Amino acid sequence: MSVTEMFSHIQGFLSADQDIREDIRKVVQMLEQTAREILTVLQSVHQPSGFKEIPSKCARARELFCTVRTTIADLKTKFPMEQYYRFHEHWRFVLQRLVFLSTFVVYLETEALVIREEVAKILGIEVVREKGFHLDVEDYLAGVLIMASELSRLAVNSVTSGDYTRPLRISNFINELDSGFRLLNLKNDPLRKRYDGLKYDVKKIEEVVYDLSIRGLTKEAETTGGDK
Repeated sequence: MSVTEMFSHIQGFLSADQDIREDIRKVVQMLEQTAREILTVLQSVHQPSGFKEIPSKCARARELFCTVRTTIADLKTKFPMEQYYRFHEHWRFVLQRLVFLSTFVVYLETEALVIREEVAKILGIEVVREKGFHLDVEDYLAGVLIMASELSRLAVNSVTSGDYTRPLRISNFINELDSGFRLLNLKNDPLRKRYDGLKYDVKKIEEVVYDLSIRGLTKEAETTGGDK
């Protein structure tokens, strides 16, 4: 093979690679659009009347996750599955956002942390790497940390809406989450930085709970909760 033939072969490889990446980008843009739509639906829970609408908003979000599953099914066809990590950077950010949205929906419904297997089911992907397009552990953890930040905001807005029991429950949940992350030896730099943000979320929620306690509203909340 001559030098010219060799470089022509290389150019063919680069062109094919660029075509794959362009196809992936187009599908990822659709995923990003659906993720924005889900986020818009869920953001309304932060409004004064939003807590009453949580069931309907979660139901609407789950409808939109049907679109997510369809789009991801299309994404799976755009590249050789054994090259998942070669193209992973293209969808890593939006996948973490979708994990956040999935965990936030389940928290609003149950006030519990959804496991990785259930998130993968919501998104229509695998958990085991060998089975193809899957939810990486680090992507799952990143999404959970984004959700924690959203809950700190929810705690503040709960007080504004006159719901004094929710911040207490959120505080307990976030503290358990923080304890869980402390068990992990995080060597992934971006993930470690996100975990550093969890410390601020814990502090922010603790300040909300402290403010409620000095105003005597935690006792009122506990009494109201007990009456229920």
